[in-house]
Order: sequence, then structure tokens, then C-alpha cells
Amino acid sequence: MTEAILLVGGRGTRLRPLTVHTPKPMLPAAGVPFLTHQLARARAAGVDHIVLATSYLAEVFEPHFGDGSALGLHLEYVTEEEPLGTGGAIRNAAAHLHSAPEDPVLVFNGDILTGLDIRRLVGTHRTTGADVSLHLTQVTDPRAYGLVPTDETGRVLAFLEKPQTPEEIVTDQINAGAYVFRRSVIDTIPAGRPVSVERETFPDLLAAGAHLQGMVDSTYWLDLGTPAAFVRGSADLVLGRAPSPAVPGRCGDRLVLPTARVAGDAKLTGGTVVGEGAFVGEGARVFGSTVLAGAVVEPGAVITDSLIGARARIGERSVLTGTVVGDGAVIGADNELRAGVRVWCDAQIPTGALRFSSDEGAQ
Repeated sequence: MTEAILLVGGRGTRLRPLTVHTPKPMLPAAGVPFLTHQLARARAAGVDHIVLATSYLAEVFEPHFGDGSALGLHLEYVTEEEPLGTGGAIRNAAAHLHSAPEDPVLVFNGDILTGLDIRRLVGTHRTTGADVSLHLTQVTDPRAYGLVPTDETGRVLAFLEKPQTPEEIVTDQINAGAYVFRRSVIDTIPAGRPVSVERETFPDLLAAGAHLQGMVDSTYWLDLGTPAAFVRGSADLVLGRAPSPAVPGRCGDRLVLPTARVAGDAKLTGGTVVGEGAFVGEGARVFGSTVLAGAVVEPGAVITDSLIGARARIGERSVLTGTVVGDGAVIGADNELRAGVRVWCDAQIPTGALRFSSDEGAQ
């Protein structure tokens, strides 16, 4: 297998304000754009030609990756003028494929961090003679996902909407967002209109008697669609829990990029990343968080499970837990921000303006 389509057109609305200026696949995870990890893993699996299906902020991809030669790939870019959904994006990108009708084409989503054995998925597709093969993963609580039950041979039996009652939970297998299509099947997707591969293409193929094969691979899998998940995914890459050949350095408790500066008594743990040109001051403690390029963490600040945007500034002694700070925002000294808070790009919070605890006693 030599070809793939990578779906990178989503607006990343659940990740805002991180995606105000940057499309989701280009957000830095473990020091490089998340898309870099996906491209590197595909290359390691034998893929050499990838078509990127872009839409939102499409203009930022090609200046960064170019023709893909630096990664050992041949990259092409297709831009949707109007969002076409997952199925529509696949159909729109297919014109740039070179595969023969019976050849396998890998398709994967630009927001899934996974340890999927790509070669095994392609091998399963070939040996079973499937029209489409799907990566399935098992989750403890499948209520938030569509279910994909299979028979004893792995053949897909149905696509079930998110279960509403315990009786509807007939399997713990869910669609994990990576597929292998027979090239000719892609051409059956309607062109020029929005199509959901999950809600329309796959159910219609199943109803028409097509062979859809599921392959369960329950290695590392994480949907990076929310800020908390994105921060965790980046930390897991640094810690070595999530596999990627593109992490710029050795796996460990922290990743400090070359032009960053960290005070000698600052403590960085839990897979923390400090980006290019960023600064972490004296006595600051940063756990399981990402500090993007040019950001400043002033002395004594405590940051946990948070993402600090490019050029943002966190004031002295401020405490952030599960917080997203947009690009260029300024958090004054002695603030306390807790889980779920999103500070918008270029916003300014004055000294001591936000707290959850008393202003007296230890923070």
C-alpha cells in the first residue's frame, strides 16, 4: 500500500480558542504540529503518497510541509471551498490518487492519536477481501460513541447510533477513525455535496451487501477534540505512552525545545512541553502541560494539565489547573483558574482578579 487520504479540514470548534489562528492538526503536540506525528507513522508503515483534504485555514499546511520530501513523503493538498463532511472530503481528494480500482487506500482522521498497527489493518483488508476495513477500538463506556458490532470473523453487522439505554449497549467496539477502502468504493461516494462516511456511506454500503470488515486494535487511542484530551495526548507522546517517531527528543518527564529557557529551580514533570522561545521562571511548577512558543511563565506560577498559547504570559504565583490560555493572552499575578476555564486570545486578566479560594493562606 502506498497511498492515503488524511482528513484535516475540521474547524476544531471544541478546541477554541486554540484553533482561532491555527487549524487543529497544526497545533503543537510534543513539540511539533500534531499532523507531523500522523505523517511520520504513516510513512513508517510504508505509505509514500498522502493527499491532505483541507478546508479550515487551508493555507497554513503547504508552507509548513511543502511537498513532504523532508518526511520521505509525496504530499498533495486539496481544499474544499465548502465543507463536505468526511465522506465528501474523501471523494473530493480521490482525484489525486494513483491507485488502481482494486488497490487499498488508507483514510484517517487528523485528530486521532493512536498506536494502531497500520500494516496489520491493511493486511486484514487484503486477506478478507473486504470493500472497506475499519479500525475498531474497545472502550469502557461506549455511550458517547456509535457502536460497531461484528460477527466472529470480524465482519461488520451494523452501525448503531449512540446508545441511550443499557439494553442498547450490545458491544464495546467503536469506530476509531481509520479505514482502508478499496479504491473503486471511494468512487461510489456522491461527489460535490456533503456526505458523512459514518452516517451515510458505511450504512448504505452495508445495506447494499458490501463487505465491511472490522479489526479490533485496542492499543493507545485518543480523540484529541477537546483541550483536556489534547493536553493529555501531548504529554503521553512526551512520556512515551503514545508511539510516534516524530517526537523531537528522547521520551521522558519533560521536553524543552532548544531555544526555550527554564530557570534552574523550576520543576517540569508529567510530560510537560516548553516550546521554542518560551520562558519558565524561578520556582515555577508545570505538570503535564504545554507551554507554546514565546509564552512566559513568571516565577512561582503553578500550572497543571493546561495549555498556554503562543506568546501568552502567566503572572507570578498564579495557579492554573485544567485551563486553556489563548495566544497572546495575559494572566496577571495572583490569579487562580480552575478546570474548564478558557481565556480567549489576547485577553487580559488583571492581577488578583479571579480566584476560587480565599486570598488569605496558602494557594
